[in-house]
Amino acid sequence: MRLGTLDWTPALDQPDLMAAPVSTRLRTAVEQGGDNERAARAVLVTAIDPGLADTAAMTEAYDLTLEISGNCVLVAGSRGGEERVAACVVRATTRADVNTTVRKRLDVRKASFLPMDTAVADSGMEYGGITPLGLPERYRVMVDATLADAEHIVIGSGIRGSKLVLPGSALVLLTDAEIVEDLGR
Repeated sequence: MRLGTLDWTPALDQPDLMAAPVSTRLRTAVEQGGDNERAARAVLVTAIDPGLADTAAMTEAYDLTLEISGNCVLVAGSRGGEERVAACVVRATTRADVNTTVRKRLDVRKASFLPMDTAVADSGMEYGGITPLGLPERYRVMVDATLADAEHIVIGSGIRGSKLVLPGSALVLLTDAEIVEDLGR
């Protein structure tokens, strides 16, 4: 498939273009069969210049729109000594509403972005390429409602040298995501 100026191929055929946890999540979904397998097979990947991994640079360089690009941010807070972490996926044209929507959903007094070192160590992914696919099970995944039915969403692959594209329905299924109204503002 061609999207923007990039050629996209099945991600399952290109495990070297994804972080190990992402590749593992897709293989596991295939083994599960049914809707999980269909969702995994809908995920496509393409190589990009790692220097262009940031959304604004990537969309401009490869003739993609911000409207089909999703950003994943990791947010944490604690309650009663228990850390609560969420991966929030929003359209690149918006920002995750961390201080209200995410904080309330996590049921914490204060929510903030997960420190870079922690995010990289926990996820097994590169900073700037972190994606909701393959995150640790303790992470809640929240997807903005405007992405749930999207035909195409371009997201990270776990490394800076590639991107994934998939339907919103596959993203929700493969991450067991909560669909959240107004997550992105």
